[in-house]
Amino acid sequence: MNTDVLPDVHSAPPTDDTAIRPPDLDDGADMWRIARDSRVLDLNSTYAYLLYCRNFARSCRVAVIDGEMAGFVMGHFPAEQPETLFIWQIAVAERFRGRGLAVQLLDDVAAAACAEDGVKFLETTITDDNVGSRRTFASFSERHGAPMERTSLFTGEHFVDESTNPEYLYRIGPLPRATAR
Repeated sequence: MNTDVLPDVHSAPPTDDTAIRPPDLDDGADMWRIARDSRVLDLNSTYAYLLYCRNFARSCRVAVIDGEMAGFVMGHFPAEQPETLFIWQIAVAERFRGRGLAVQLLDDVAAAACAEDGVKFLETTITDDNVGSRRTFASFSERHGAPMERTSLFTGEHFVDESTNPEYLYRIGPLPRATAR
C-alpha cells in the first residue's frame, strides 16, 4: 500500500500490538458483535458481514490488537461510481475506543483505494444522532484537505420502519493525489 496517497497527519500512530488488515471470513462474526455492541449502528445479519469479508475485503479493514478484533470499516465501490469508495459501517469495540482506531481504519482503506483503485471520492451516510461518525468523517475531510458536502439522501418516507432516522449523504473529495483508472 502506498501511504503517501493519504498521509495520516493528525491521528495517533498505531501501537506495536495493532494490526490493520483486510478481513477474512473468520472476522465476520466479530464484526457483527462489534456492530451489535455499538448500540449506534444498524445491525445487519451475520451473513452480510460475511459477504463483505468475502466479496469486498479489498475495500474493508479490521483492526486487531493482541489477537482480539478491536474495530472494522466496511466499504465497497459502487458500480455506477468507480472512482468512489462508499463506507457502509465503521465501528470500534468499546474497550478499544480513544486510541484513534476509527481514524486509522478509515485512512488505511482510503489510502489503498486511492493508490490501487483510482478512487477520488469517499462517501458515507450518517444519521444526525451519530455524532461519532460525523466527527470521524469531518476530521478525515479536514486532515486531507478535501471538501465535504452533506445532502439529504433517505428521508423517513423511504423507510418502512418508523424507527429509522433520515440518512444524510456525506461526499468527500476529490481526495489528494487520487489517480483515474
